[in-house]
Amino acid sequence: MKKQQGFTLIELMIVVAIIAILAAIALPMYQDYVAKSQVTAALAEINPGKAQYEVALNEGKTTITGIGDLGLKSPTNRCTITPITALSATGTIVCTMKGNTQVNTKTITLTRATDGSWSCATTVLAKHAPAGCPGV
Repeated sequence: MKKQQGFTLIELMIVVAIIAILAAIALPMYQDYVAKSQVTAALAEINPGKAQYEVALNEGKTTITGIGDLGLKSPTNRCTITPITALSATGTIVCTMKGNTQVNTKTITLTRATDGSWSCATTVLAKHAPAGCPGV
């Protein structure tokens, strides 16, 4: 009699179940990774505006024609930047993010203090917030 070769249906079902369990664990972790990378990319898109904001203030400007004067463009791939026309010692640059559902419509706000330092805050979850920019 010939020996049968191959897998039984039970063995195949066990393999499929193991793959499903691994996928159920990996998918949420991957989505968190994507969200964090989207927040970091959005922050990188607006960070150059801080230096140009300082330059404009040092030149004595109190108004600008738009965010283009700060070297920024809007909308970008990751965010829509709130238009700024008035410059002050305590100004803000606000980015409303685009991306997956975990970051879509959340904001990143860069705020200038009167001493010239900048702080960052965001409305994304803390696990998605980049270092130095606390989330909620």
